[in-house]
Amino acid sequence: MGRKGRISGLCVSLVCAVCLTLGLSGCGASYDTTSPRSAREHAASDAGHSTPAASKPDVLKKGDGANDKSGANDKNDANGANASVDCAVAKCVALTFDAGPSGNTPRLLKILKREKAHATFFMLGKRHIEKHPDLVRRIADEGHELANHTWSHKILTKTDSDEVRSEITRVQTVVKKLTGRTPLLMRPPQGRTDERVSKICRELGVAQVLWSVTAKDYQTNDSALIEKRVLDQTKRDGIILLHDIYKGTVPAVPGILAKLKKEGYTVVTVSQLMAPAVPEPGKVYRP
Repeated sequence: MGRKGRISGLCVSLVCAVCLTLGLSGCGASYDTTSPRSAREHAASDAGHSTPAASKPDVLKKGDGANDKSGANDKNDANGANASVDCAVAKCVALTFDAGPSGNTPRLLKILKREKAHATFFMLGKRHIEKHPDLVRRIADEGHELANHTWSHKILTKTDSDEVRSEITRVQTVVKKLTGRTPLLMRPPQGRTDERVSKICRELGVAQVLWSVTAKDYQTNDSALIEKRVLDQTKRDGIILLHDIYKGTVPAVPGILAKLKKEGYTVVTVSQLMAPAVPEPGKVYRP
């Protein structure tokens, strides 16, 4: 192979490497991301030049608050975050669960309650929220963060704009009806987003949340392996992605929580990880 051919081959290899690195959203997608830590630090800096009230995030959506049926008290914000934790000081990591609720969720909620940990639940509408409305209410009542994972898990970058709006708004509507809360966060299926999807999210009032840790629990029911994958990847200010719909995931959670605690981590919701910043509609947050 000549020099020109070698250079061409190297370029192809580099492009492939970049595509693999950006595999969350697919090669060719173009959008900016903001880390939760960066959002938190900027908000804290801005608050330092403003009134004290500006340092406390107001995460209640219009229509919530006094009529909020979530059971949240003054130690918890409207999305289930324990307001006493300051992730600028504490070694925080956000724990998230996608694609539920399911028959495994009650056991998960029992574990989280026992360990005094809160998580963010990115819930699916079809065959999940519509099948388990009682669990959606319980997730809210127990102080967890309610979030959107679309109605039927369509890949938003491959879906026309009207259907993208429908996929998001159907979940928003039913969650508000069940709990009195309107989700602030949405996780695009497979993490695939782009500028068009971001524009729609901005119009609909939801921020997008990706992740930094994945156990790929959709590939295995080996709870020990799921636990190991999570612990090997976790770093401060990260976001852990798990699924409460798979057989091996929930049994891995006690070990994950115990070892994270031993390593000095505080497990929080996504909104709590970002506080005092408030999730900004349309933005893509990724550690």
